[in-house]
Amino acid sequence: MARLKIKYKSTDKRGSYAYLPKYGMILASIVLITMFLPKQPRFRYEFEKGKVWMHEDLISPYNFAVLKTQAELDKDRENVLKSVYPIYNRNLQVSEQQLTRFDTDFPEKWQASGLDTLNENATTYQQFGEQVLTDIYKRGVIALNNKFQGEHKHYNFTLLTDNVAKQVNTAAVFTIETAMEYLAKTVDNRSAIKQKDWLVNVLSDYISVNNLFNESLTAKLEEDALATISTTRGMVQRGELIVANGTTVNNEIYQKIESLRKAYEEEARIGGNRALLMMGQFFIVALVVSLLFVFIYLFRKDIYYNNRLILLILIVITGMLLVLSWAITIKLPSLYYIPYCIVPVIIRILFDTRLALNIHLLMVLLAAFFVPNSFEFVFLQFSTGMVAIYSIKTLVKREQFLISSAIILGTYLVAYVGMGLMRDGSFNNLYWSNIAPFIFSVLLTLLAYPLIYAFERVFGIISDVTLMELTNSNSKLLRELSYKAPGTFQHSMQVANLAEAAIYQIGGNTLLVRAGALYHDIGKMSNPQYFIENQTKGYNPHDGLSFEQSAQIIISHVAKGIELAKKHQLPDVIIDFIRTHHGTTRVDYFYQSYIKSFPEKFVDEELFHYPGPIPFSRETAVLMMADSVEAASRSLKEPTAKSLNDLVDKIIESKLSQKQFINSSITLKDITLVTEIFKEMLKSIYHVRIDYEGGKKGVSAQKTDMETAERTDSP
Repeated sequence: MARLKIKYKSTDKRGSYAYLPKYGMILASIVLITMFLPKQPRFRYEFEKGKVWMHEDLISPYNFAVLKTQAELDKDRENVLKSVYPIYNRNLQVSEQQLTRFDTDFPEKWQASGLDTLNENATTYQQFGEQVLTDIYKRGVIALNNKFQGEHKHYNFTLLTDNVAKQVNTAAVFTIETAMEYLAKTVDNRSAIKQKDWLVNVLSDYISVNNLFNESLTAKLEEDALATISTTRGMVQRGELIVANGTTVNNEIYQKIESLRKAYEEEARIGGNRALLMMGQFFIVALVVSLLFVFIYLFRKDIYYNNRLILLILIVITGMLLVLSWAITIKLPSLYYIPYCIVPVIIRILFDTRLALNIHLLMVLLAAFFVPNSFEFVFLQFSTGMVAIYSIKTLVKREQFLISSAIILGTYLVAYVGMGLMRDGSFNNLYWSNIAPFIFSVLLTLLAYPLIYAFERVFGIISDVTLMELTNSNSKLLRELSYKAPGTFQHSMQVANLAEAAIYQIGGNTLLVRAGALYHDIGKMSNPQYFIENQTKGYNPHDGLSFEQSAQIIISHVAKGIELAKKHQLPDVIIDFIRTHHGTTRVDYFYQSYIKSFPEKFVDEELFHYPGPIPFSRETAVLMMADSVEAASRSLKEPTAKSLNDLVDKIIESKLSQKQFINSSITLKDITLVTEIFKEMLKSIYHVRIDYEGGKKGVSAQKTDMETAERTDSP
């Protein structure tokens, strides 16, 4: 199982591990959550429509009104609005203005038409036009409103003329279209009018709406009418049986229980003691948070003693619960819009599966106290949270976020449909519009990706997503390593393969150990020619150096690697592999060569030791073994199964005898399994190391073998 990638610290609880800051943060988080949680009381019964009432007989404790359902309220609203007629005002000025315009414009239009030459009587045309327009405006011209038409074209309305109201149907008045039809028909029936088309065209310019819709007054009437709608239907008397044990909760019973719940919460809100309510919430929140940190103390002490990581966990938990409280306060249409699955996704990627599952379970249980239909909420959120955690168990590709989101959405849909069918036994009562919150929630869950990056940068931890980027051999630092020290690069690749295979079998973070293996020897780029895997045959730069100088050059690749890693902003967890891959071992080949060459001199053994620290995790311990085994195997001229087996056994025993693994969590059983894996893999590699030739003091091999000496304990 993958573990959080953090730097090992000593067991000293002082400094950043002080108990006071830790408990202070925990207490502050509990208080903050309690302050912002909704303050409504909690109805003691859980119930669902279509389910059997499993509690004792429910007797009404007092008189209360039965609330109407939303469907009933919508029906009442519809009926009330139908009873309210829209208001129209008769604008008398419109007819006067249009008739005046007609009388003024007619002579000019008559002259312009040239009708004088036809011996037509202009007065007859003008008088007839005035009469037609007067008749039209007397009846009234209206613009129909789609809002009131409904299934029928015509509707009743109230017409106000000089503050006198009367009810009229739109069929009894003209629209612009019907007024034009009336005009054309009337002109056509008048035999004295010869130029019928001309007159129709002239009169059409003077037809306008004179019955105007009064929107504000209509809206006021509708508002007053809606205010008269009763939100209740009937009463339940004190002592009346609402539902008996074992009875199925039908629509009528459900509405009575729901009405009792709202009456109870309203009464408790007004008469209850707010201080005691907050105290109860404080106890519940404190219990949940305490259970979480008991789990962390028992199973993840590395997190418990790191206040930085405690702060991160508290921020994630507190943030999500505050979002839930905000959603309840503003009466969000559906609480499923909240991306609850984002919490287990973030915790799983930054920490591990067990912690993610534990945090998600406790958060969902806490939220259940404040959400409606809490059982349904818990089932949906916990099942989808489990799916979210399981779907990213091994994150090796970025698209797994999208795949995980699709699986989460599928789980939501299956659970929603399943619960709907169990409740009603029919597809008819499944409201597919309720799926929208699930889709929105899953889309918001994708925000986990940038949040993880932000948490990594702020809190100095590393996720599998970042590890994937680091293991890309085309990264700038690895490209530079392959160019400046190609032998070291190939060695690092082989070490990565060995360590990854081993850690996969014994349990650990394969991405982490692979990334650590690829970067563990980057310090060799400073002096690549001093390391055997980068040397050309016949040239040995150690020939002109003393044993102490050679040892120090070899040892310095650790410090230079750390310096280079920090310069390129590699995470601390990767730098830890550079620090520990030699532990506190001795550059034994140079040390033994010094003793043999100068037996009479005192030797400062510290000059030949790596500074450490020793490995402190399974991953760093496995890397140390893989690094030593891979480099030493190259020194074998003719590798055989026996020689490889002996070599691996000798190297592992040497590390154990030097107590290099006492701070790591690796067991002897794990080491035995790792040893067998290395043996099998090396047998398939058969990578022979280049021989040395000649050299100062006849010990060129001694002075140049900076790796084999310390890993094989022999020249």
